[in-house]
Amino acid sequence: MSPAEMAALGWDACDVVLVTGDAYVDHPSFGMAVIGRVLEAEGFRVGIIAQPDWTSAAAFAALGRPRLFFGVTGGNMDSMVNRYTSERRIRSDDSYTPGGEGGRRPDRALLVYAQRCREAFKDVPVVLGGIEASLRRIAHYDYWSDKVRRSVLPDAKADLLVYGNAERAVVEIARRAAAGQAPKAMADIRGTALMLPRLPEHWDEVDLSAVDESSPGHRPRAARQVVRLPSYEQVAADPVLYAQASRVLHQESNPGNARPLVQRHGDRELWLNPPPEPLTTPELDAVYELPYARAPHPSYGEARIPAWEMIRFSISIMRGCFGGCSFCSITEHEGRVIQSRSEASILREIEAVRDRTKGFTGTISDLGGPTANMWRLNCREPEVQRVCRRPSCVYPDICKTLETDHGPLVALYRKARAVPGVKRVAIGSGVRYDLAVRSPDYVRELVSHHVGGYLKIAPEHTEPGPLSHMLKPGIASFERFRAMFDAAAAAAGKQLYLIPYFIAAHPGTSDQDMLNLALWLKRNGFKPDQVQTFLPSPMSLATAMYHSGLDPVRPVRRAGPRVEVPKGERRRRLHKAFLRWHDPENWPILREALKRMGRADLIGPGKHQLVPAGGMRRG
Repeated sequence: MSPAEMAALGWDACDVVLVTGDAYVDHPSFGMAVIGRVLEAEGFRVGIIAQPDWTSAAAFAALGRPRLFFGVTGGNMDSMVNRYTSERRIRSDDSYTPGGEGGRRPDRALLVYAQRCREAFKDVPVVLGGIEASLRRIAHYDYWSDKVRRSVLPDAKADLLVYGNAERAVVEIARRAAAGQAPKAMADIRGTALMLPRLPEHWDEVDLSAVDESSPGHRPRAARQVVRLPSYEQVAADPVLYAQASRVLHQESNPGNARPLVQRHGDRELWLNPPPEPLTTPELDAVYELPYARAPHPSYGEARIPAWEMIRFSISIMRGCFGGCSFCSITEHEGRVIQSRSEASILREIEAVRDRTKGFTGTISDLGGPTANMWRLNCREPEVQRVCRRPSCVYPDICKTLETDHGPLVALYRKARAVPGVKRVAIGSGVRYDLAVRSPDYVRELVSHHVGGYLKIAPEHTEPGPLSHMLKPGIASFERFRAMFDAAAAAAGKQLYLIPYFIAAHPGTSDQDMLNLALWLKRNGFKPDQVQTFLPSPMSLATAMYHSGLDPVRPVRRAGPRVEVPKGERRRRLHKAFLRWHDPENWPILREALKRMGRADLIGPGKHQLVPAGGMRRG
């Protein structure tokens, strides 16, 4: 991280310099640490510039000219999601910064950092990566500017973009660069994108840039097909074509059958290679068992980094998610195929936490990942998985070829608890309850040993309309899980509570849907404190719904059914107020809405009523 450290190592230069919007925490939950250690294991000398002063190029030249390339990321979060709330207000803090201080990274960090790298050493290639690159790899709707923006690759004037699980791709880029190959010659690496002056020869172009065409899955396939998306100019001008581009991108997301995509940007073509193949269990084990310091860089002293505090005693056991929730960006980044570590590797990391992490008192705070209970769950039929184009393995119903046996996970939990020096193993990742109800033994094990006072869980809504656009199961599935949870808690002699999470103002949600949800919350005694208003993150299916008013999960038609989209500050505030029906600050806006909806009967002191009348106090 400094010339002094380079001198101590005897380095005259770095092969690769990684620039990140996060503080440097050398832990496998931080993407830049993973990429740095993976490159180091391949023999490359890696420098890291963390949260640089972006007002000039000086900080970007601090480690000298990298021999191969700059690797640039906004950090573990998209820089706009990190900096702004769903109401577009600036956040006062940043969990990835020492002291939790806000404002230590620029808006659209990839663009700014890439520009400064060019200013520092204009002839050094720039490679973009991380979640901000993944979610902005094609033309995308940007909530903060309320417009469709170009792919971040040409806007950053970078040479390559790496998306998804990037270990293999970054190593391949480094090896080829070390052999003297220019970035423009690296057009065949999976999980990458680059700009081309024209399409390469000998490719059969499948044009899906128009609507009212058949699904890409129903077309004859040639050996070398590339799928054309609507151009940037088309999707920027026509929300219907934006929905079409979203649909095609998501249908071409299975590494087993995805084809390259091409999207015209002005006079150049954005070439997007198919997603990376999932890492095998031995490969994933090797990544997580690299020699991480498992701590923030010493230069931060005793400064507290909130994101590090949250994960310092947790263990990632898998990657990916096959849930396919339309509002979530996990699948666009990590993919739908579950990549699981071995039991032995996980247990070794628990021992490493015990032995090497300062402050460990015997509690592992989490064994999980994007979800708590998808470890080792995958399609039982690899041939089916390779050709599947379903956006979700669990919606509208759990696929008959999906493995749902939680037995191996129960065995892992028991072995983790038995590691000497471990007093307790908590489960902090979200439990996918529609899977959990298939394994009563798992629910009993979870409740008996791994839940403290409460368990967070995310039904997201109660009404069929919003749930169908979220690709989430009906509320009956949650009710079954709650009954099993309560029974297991009673059998264990424990007083435990479920804390359900819900989303306000999601596409497909009416005012009546939110009223029904509020009444359900009241009947069931739930008074949510922290509630989430839908935030249209780049490239998600729900964001396409928000922008276009169409559902790209279904074939896109200009005359197709419209999706109701709650927009505007007042309506989004009303939907959030329904979730916090118990807060007196929300009663005026709720009274007004109930009268407008013809439900003034719900205003008053009765148990069946939602809010008291004006001037009344609720005890």
